[in-house]
Amino acid sequence: MKRFGKRVIRATVAASALFLMAFTTLAQTLDFEIYRTKVEPIFNKKRPGHARCVVCHEANNSAFHLQSINPGSTTWTEAQSRMNFENVSHLVKPGDPAGSKLLIHPLSPNDGGDEFHGGGWQFVSQKDDDWQTIANWVRQAK
Repeated sequence: MKRFGKRVIRATVAASALFLMAFTTLAQTLDFEIYRTKVEPIFNKKRPGHARCVVCHEANNSAFHLQSINPGSTTWTEAQSRMNFENVSHLVKPGDPAGSKLLIHPLSPNDGGDEFHGGGWQFVSQKDDDWQTIANWVRQAK
């Protein structure tokens, strides 16, 4: 039984290492500094007729989970931004904005987005400046 247990542990460690390598490769293709200075502020921006993304996504347990902004602060710390970046990276297909859930889910279905987004369609069109900012970040990550 001990031998079987060691095999399971080795297999688990190997699978974890492969996952970490795959994530590291993905995260390396996405530019953190562009994310932090241009993309992440969009999640804290008030859009007419909508709540800021952070209002819902800091309190939920969805794939797009954002860290809570510290009381008295208006933005995330670098450590919080890195955690946000890790979560957001799972929703991005580098080089392919149309294949990236981060861009498709909050986009109006009239312009290629999902049929439902609990926060409403943050982006009415792919021509929206903020949508374009995120799309350009995704495109640069090839």
